[in-house]
Amino acid sequence: MRIASLQRRLPGSLAFAFALVFNSHGAHAAEKFVFLTDWFAQAEHGGFYQAQAQGLYKQAGLDVTIRMGGPQVNLVQLLAAGQADCIMGFDVQTMKAWEQGVQAVTVAAFAQKDPLVLIAHPDVQRVEDLKDRTLLIGQVGQVTYWPWLKARHGFTDAQVRPYTFNIQPFLADKRIAQQGYLTSEPYSIEKASGIKPKVFLMADQGWPPYAGSVVCLQRTIEQRQQAVTAFLKASAEGWKRYLQGDPKAANALIKRDNPNMTDDVIAQSIALIKSHGIVLGGDAATQGIGTITDERMKRTFDLLVQHKLIDPAKVDVRKTYTTRLIRQVQVKP
Repeated sequence: MRIASLQRRLPGSLAFAFALVFNSHGAHAAEKFVFLTDWFAQAEHGGFYQAQAQGLYKQAGLDVTIRMGGPQVNLVQLLAAGQADCIMGFDVQTMKAWEQGVQAVTVAAFAQKDPLVLIAHPDVQRVEDLKDRTLLIGQVGQVTYWPWLKARHGFTDAQVRPYTFNIQPFLADKRIAQQGYLTSEPYSIEKASGIKPKVFLMADQGWPPYAGSVVCLQRTIEQRQQAVTAFLKASAEGWKRYLQGDPKAANALIKRDNPNMTDDVIAQSIALIKSHGIVLGGDAATQGIGTITDERMKRTFDLLVQHKLIDPAKVDVRKTYTTRLIRQVQVKP
């Protein structure tokens, strides 16, 4: 029924009241919300782009802008400066932020496993076999997972060389192993050389942090709780549709933002995200996409304390995350 027609059928005072209510809702602008990802647009961001492409954010009353991160982008710094409402981060980063005085809070984790990997040549059978190899580890890795990896497998600092996001040293030397991302470097190596490298997923080795997390400032959660929760719900539904439905619309937006991205890279990334249960596995399978638990967060914090990567006197782990908002969402695979 048209609004004008309905108004004509109402008494004058009711018609005026109806028009006032309708017009106030109709004129209400969607709430602006800026989300900053951790890298150039890729399948690892697919759920957010799916929510954008299918209008899920708009339906939730949000006008969401997805901005890309990159190798030189300091996400926490931009978050603290108010350049984004929330960022795509990970537990270690958030906990370290509190140590530095930034009240960053993890509100959801859309990667139940951190896709971080060690990549070796095909002759390597176990992680322990890398004790006599040169290991290319990035600057961030050297102050996050490297102390844990070193202690766990008996590696030494003498083995480490800087990783510069270039696979050529690996291709040129069979005695080199390197860090990487499950959905990125292994495929690039195979395409460039025809060699299928040995890949060790850190999460399967016992590395506990989540990844693909949504991180907001504490004051944003306090002042815009409804908007943050709406963003989480739409994003969780976006991830469900991206991995269990048709991802074409999201992929089109990914390639628009990152013209260097190709269909084959996206396709193999989606396949690996599914087969390793990165998003839909773990606790997400039963508790909902994006779920976080006290137990996992404590494991990560205890690991950081154990390896002297964080000062427990400066950080209360309970303040670095909240399970409350994502529990309200409950989007199950």
